[in-house]
Amino acid sequence: MAEATNRYGLPLLQAGQSQKEVTHNEAIVRADALLHPAVESRTLALPPTLPTPGQAWIVASGATGEWSGQDGSIAAFQAGGWTFVTPSEGCLVWVKNEGVFAFFGSSGWNAEAWPVKGLSLDGDGLLTNPQPAIAAPTGGATVDSGARAVIGQMLDALRAHGLIEE
Repeated sequence: MAEATNRYGLPLLQAGQSQKEVTHNEAIVRADALLHPAVESRTLALPPTLPTPGQAWIVASGATGEWSGQDGSIAAFQAGGWTFVTPSEGCLVWVKNEGVFAFFGSSGWNAEAWPVKGLSLDGDGLLTNPQPAIAAPTGGATVDSGARAVIGQMLDALRAHGLIEE
């Protein structure tokens, strides 16, 4: 029988194990840190001096002290000390001091670019793959240079946001 879960290494009870409450409590502490995770920061490499039980951090690279060797882990402080959870790909956390979500992928934690294919609202694609290019207006019996300038600016904005091709 396995000793821990595959994704987050939550300890499993073993047949004939004494002090099962220790294993069970460790699993509960880790699960508590992972349910709707929110971290204080993702820039600390040294543990804070006065953490409050229940607070958590993403350990920055070059970690020292009690966090040494835990770069990229989620460090959750409990009454008994630090619990470290190695994130799985796709893990999403709220970073309180930045006011952003960060996700964990093959290159580590990232809050700058989300790996999404698009954004929909009530089933309508708002941001998806760029649509075909739209030509600027030309010709016509009556030329409104002001309207053409505004249309040109709108097309430039759509291109800049990646909504239409160049």
